[in-house]
Amino acid sequence: MITKAYELNKINLNQSPFILLYGKNEGFKNQAITQILKNKDGISKYEEKEILENSENFLESIFSMSLFESEKILVIKRTTDKILNILTEIIQKDVKDIIFILSADILDKKSKLRSFFEKDKKCICIPFYPDNEQTLSRLAFSFLREKNISLSSSDINLVVSKSNGDRKILLSELNKLEYYSKDGKKITTEHIMKLTNLIENFSISELVDNCLANNTRKTKNILIENNFGNEDCILIVRTFLNKLKRILKLCAEFQENKDINLTIASAKPAIFWKDKDITKQQILRWSPNEIKEIIYKLNNIELMVKKNFGNSINLITDFILSQVSSKTNN
Repeated sequence: MITKAYELNKINLNQSPFILLYGKNEGFKNQAITQILKNKDGISKYEEKEILENSENFLESIFSMSLFESEKILVIKRTTDKILNILTEIIQKDVKDIIFILSADILDKKSKLRSFFEKDKKCICIPFYPDNEQTLSRLAFSFLREKNISLSSSDINLVVSKSNGDRKILLSELNKLEYYSKDGKKITTEHIMKLTNLIENFSISELVDNCLANNTRKTKNILIENNFGNEDCILIVRTFLNKLKRILKLCAEFQENKDINLTIASAKPAIFWKDKDITKQQILRWSPNEIKEIIYKLNNIELMVKKNFGNSINLITDFILSQVSSKTNN
């Protein structure tokens, strides 16, 4: 049976003891699992691999209840279609007093596990789609209102926009703000930048964005102003790789639809409004093949950085300057 994520509180675990949570939104899934498990005891956590490798012992334990006198809830992570046969056997035996919560990555419509959970009356199937700017903003406003923390709309947007569309990161940063405000301290934009480490992350993200958009002067200014060190290099490389992988996907979509505005508007996860213009520049600058070449170079640079840490900032700086010099500069 398919259920929406916001209907979690309506689930009767006695009637529907098998729950499948699937999708890319790990932060939202973890939040949902925490909500389901709230005030409950006897929780055991497994990886699917553990169960598949010891399926006979696992089933014997379930059916005999020998290991579950005080363990009534099983959380199984990283599940796939491979576990369906085991679950089917458990459901057919009509096992009582055990709740199964399965967490899975993306499951397409062909997935046998997803199909089974969508159709069986004892099962609950909940998709968790990527967050967008609107859902994260609502989450932030709701959190701050509940905790009675006063922030301006622009400061809330700042925290949301730099969470990289990740609910888990956003909640972590909001929890830092809650902790700081417990003494009645007023939170300013400067506090937010320091408390949430946005100064460093913002600078690196801004550096990478401007480099990939070929904003030469801005890129060089960021390098000079921030005085990055060897310890920043791995994060810089990873930020490049993450952004390039997304641009690669967007470039492929743009080549297909030939409409840059449609490409931006239909991007998933959604592109934050502040990042739309620079993302357009990046898509228009690079071809998919060029991006693949840069990803290959960065993978090699990461290996060199790890082998020669003392010279890593020079390697990264040379790479960045070569990219903003490789095409017509701004």
